[in-house]
Amino acid sequence: MDEFWRAPPVSRTLTAATFIQSLLFYGELISGRYLFFVPRKIFFHLPPQVWRLATCFFLTGPRFDFLWDLYNLWRYSSALESQSGRFSKPGDFFIFILFVNTVIMLTAGLYMGYSSFLPALIMALVWTFAQDKRGTRVRFFIIDIKVIYLPAAMLCITMVHWGWQRMLMEATGVFAAHLYDFITRTYPRFGGGKNFIFTPRFVQRFFYKHTPNVGYRGYGTAHHAPQPSESAPQAQPRATEGGESWGGWGSGRRLG
Repeated sequence: MDEFWRAPPVSRTLTAATFIQSLLFYGELISGRYLFFVPRKIFFHLPPQVWRLATCFFLTGPRFDFLWDLYNLWRYSSALESQSGRFSKPGDFFIFILFVNTVIMLTAGLYMGYSSFLPALIMALVWTFAQDKRGTRVRFFIIDIKVIYLPAAMLCITMVHWGWQRMLMEATGVFAAHLYDFITRTYPRFGGGKNFIFTPRFVQRFFYKHTPNVGYRGYGTAHHAPQPSESAPQAQPRATEGGESWGGWGSGRRLG
């Protein structure tokens, strides 16, 4: 359990919610009629069943896909949230998830008529991971491939296993992630435009760890040196040959 609570907050919440809901669904302890994306139940029902906007992303496939979907969700979401430079501020990854989920619901849900979108969300994570790790190689089943080809390889497996319509649904995740990348990075950097997607201050404050000696970093948790009032009284620092003094230890960093 310690490893779970040390994991990035959004990734562990997504994975835990998906595991619990899928277990209840396939164990026939909860009906899918309350989980799937049904627009008329959300927008034209009183009271509106707004929880469907979230539960439609928390359902894996059956049998082997149950473990496969959970593995991919955990692997790529935690890698992006804890190591990616593009999500360096508190709450950035949460806003990314909200954006791609909204685009997936508009495309795969309203336009294509699908009602469950976890595979598309996983594909958005995989595509973003591949963009961040350009130039590296990954193991795909029993072969090593360039990471940039990983989304295409996974879409090909989906087409063989489920058909081209399911592949198109998953491809909406690639479209959503590419749109986020274009708005937040490509257009501002190369087109001179403005980034219209930002993390509000209240979201940053919510995700920031308020303990005195811990700060939020994109690459892990940073432990800051204690303030003089927090530490025990110490002797005055001695001067060095160059006339400077050792004022204390710098802030430490823990990768990961």
